[in-house]
Amino acid sequence: MEVQCSLDVRCAEQIAALLRPPSPQEIQDYFEHLLAARNCHGLKIKQSGEIGKGVYANMDFQEEDLVLKDQMLVGAQHFSNKAEAFVCSHCFCYIGSIELQIGRRLYLRSLKNQDTEDLKDHVHTSNQSKVLESNVADVHVQKSAGSSTGAIPEGMVEALMNGGLTLPYSKEFPLPPVFSCIGGCREEYYCSKSCAEADWESCHSLLCLGKESGGSGTCREALARFCEHATETNDIFLLAAKVISSTVLKYQNLKTANHECQKKKMKTSEISGPNFPFLLEAWKPFSMGYKQRWWDCVALPDDVECSEETSFRMQMKDLAFKSLQLLKAAIFTEECAPLFSLEIYGHIIGMFELNNLDLVVASPVEDYFIYISDLPPLEMEEADKFTRPLLDTLGDDYAVSCEGTAFFPIHSCMNHSCCPNTKAFKRDEDRDGQATIIALRPISRGEEVTISYIDEDLPYEDRQASLADYGFQCKCPKCLEE
Repeated sequence: MEVQCSLDVRCAEQIAALLRPPSPQEIQDYFEHLLAARNCHGLKIKQSGEIGKGVYANMDFQEEDLVLKDQMLVGAQHFSNKAEAFVCSHCFCYIGSIELQIGRRLYLRSLKNQDTEDLKDHVHTSNQSKVLESNVADVHVQKSAGSSTGAIPEGMVEALMNGGLTLPYSKEFPLPPVFSCIGGCREEYYCSKSCAEADWESCHSLLCLGKESGGSGTCREALARFCEHATETNDIFLLAAKVISSTVLKYQNLKTANHECQKKKMKTSEISGPNFPFLLEAWKPFSMGYKQRWWDCVALPDDVECSEETSFRMQMKDLAFKSLQLLKAAIFTEECAPLFSLEIYGHIIGMFELNNLDLVVASPVEDYFIYISDLPPLEMEEADKFTRPLLDTLGDDYAVSCEGTAFFPIHSCMNHSCCPNTKAFKRDEDRDGQATIIALRPISRGEEVTISYIDEDLPYEDRQASLADYGFQCKCPKCLEE
């Protein structure tokens, strides 16, 4: 039986307004303001009736020029990656120290080897983590868990995590200190007080599991169940929760600011009137993203037969509904009820499905071991006494980056080409979660800036099949020629 959400019916008019595609003028005004605020004067976003939004060069670019650094609206590190990379939950730069990064990874890996459930207790976003970690002073490694990892000497992992051991040349790779969450949860950590405050104000204050978050114990328990469901099924739900939380908080701020303004003008009058325009304004950044219902646009897995497609899509809808019910139990507010409808939730997830860019930040641990290997022979031999056991134990995974997914507002407007003139590429200096777009060839002013959504080296038929998931047939010069 198909799931039904009562809010879809009760809030139908508001939902339709939220999902109404913005006009060309609204798009132009929004992105002109956004581009100016981010000093992206070399780009312009225009609306075309045939292909929708597009990004165009407002100046000439040369090959390998930086075309865009795009700050995400929302993003999240993959849960499966959290044991490998300890990063700021707002800007996604690495934090702590080289020693903490290595020691933490070895410690969590030792737990994984012993007991998967034990590892989940330390890293799971729905639990009060013991290591996720860490205000370094809070971490105390049990010798049974981390003291005998492979060929690593007794107590070395503990010393790395607790600051009792400094590796040779690690000061060449300084990292920002670790700042705890304002609400006291042990799921999110930051590189600075400003990042902690920015994340708290933008979305985390509603999604924090900490006892100092201001939420009731019942709400925190409900939120923990939502987080656990998301990490066990699809962590794209965590991103959807961030969108809803961000919109709710912005709505509350807009309403409060307006209330204060009206009080100054009408000191003796009672403030009343509809608040929905504030919700529309709070939703505006996400209204600009191309959307479809998730269960309608998600690609059919290779192991699902075409005859089973309808059943598969219904299962995806059921999964989204289950996630939404858990989220509503935690943070629902009647004033923002339309945001908690299945129709809006499905379109938010679908927006991520269609517009997301991988979030990747290179690991300083990789840079550190490369630096050691490039030292003069005598210096390398001396440093190797400390670093070789660590590198051997980490194995091929020593270079694992921070990995996640994010929504980038300007990048999401870039159209596809199988012969693109730009690519997403992180340079050596790009050490945070922003999207970096580099020119592949000279781009003239007025030319559309394109990227490839797929592997453009695939044969024509395979490219068209892959692009069908995005709902269009590519007619770029390469495809027309082939």
